[in-house]
Amino acid sequence: MSNKNEKEVLLSCRDLSITFTKGKSKFEAVKHVNFDIYKGETFAIVGESGSGKTTIGRAIIRINESTGDVIYKGKKINGKLSAEEDKEVIKSIQMIFQDPATSLNERANVDYIISEGLYNFHLYKDEEDRKKKVMDSLSSVGLLPEHISRYPHEFSGGQRQRIGIARAMVMEPEFIIADEPISALDVSIRAQVLNLLKKLQDEKGLTYLFIAHDLSVVRFFSDRIAVIHLGEIVELATSEELFLNPLHPYTKSLLSAVPMPDPQIERNKKLIVYTGDEHDYSVDKPKWVEIKEGHFVLANEAELAEYRKHLR
Repeated sequence: MSNKNEKEVLLSCRDLSITFTKGKSKFEAVKHVNFDIYKGETFAIVGESGSGKTTIGRAIIRINESTGDVIYKGKKINGKLSAEEDKEVIKSIQMIFQDPATSLNERANVDYIISEGLYNFHLYKDEEDRKKKVMDSLSSVGLLPEHISRYPHEFSGGQRQRIGIARAMVMEPEFIIADEPISALDVSIRAQVLNLLKKLQDEKGLTYLFIAHDLSVVRFFSDRIAVIHLGEIVELATSEELFLNPLHPYTKSLLSAVPMPDPQIERNKKLIVYTGDEHDYSVDKPKWVEIKEGHFVLANEAELAEYRKHLR
């Protein structure tokens, strides 16, 4: 993948494939995916439920086994690692999960939940240092010192997600995978959590992989967006370019589903339904091509010729 603007690549996926086996049957959930994530950016993967986006996130943090290469700071991190390397990856890469109700241990208080990573990897000098790290982490997500002794069920959904974010932040990671972090929250709370993530990114120089099913959510939050369909990335571009110049019919169908604030436009707009019949790949096979600087699309020669006519 070209890197013409010489940004520092923090994480790369090269020919990443993920297959699940059940008995004799195999299911390829992610197929030969390639992308780079630059240091300090928010890179979004967007697609419908079951498209493989969470599976990619879980492969990066080594929950799902994968083939191909996941390269973090120049080192391959999928496959076998030494205990020391494994510890470094877990500390550097953290995940914020979709549902704060199920990702927090109901039997543990906030102090223990946030401290768990510190305990597991002994990332504190003494009890005083541990408490300070927990308090700093709580305060960074807008929670109060008195929240430390409470349990998850005593909090609202938005507060629980803040606890999940604090749990990730206490490890002082560089790279965070945010797996649909706002989809389980009330609409009124979503903007608060997105603003918090943006604030933490600016303060701590974080890099995000943001996983979502809704293009309207990632539009203003992400620097670049990859669109995934049935385990294949079909288009990748900057946020602005993707909305201005969508090429792949699946991207167009996702964009057509984004609600419009103007009721007149919303009433008259046409939903584009993607079936896959739009392509004829029987002879002319698709390739992953950079059609314009920084804008990649999965297409065959005939489609590329057509897309180039419409490039702005």
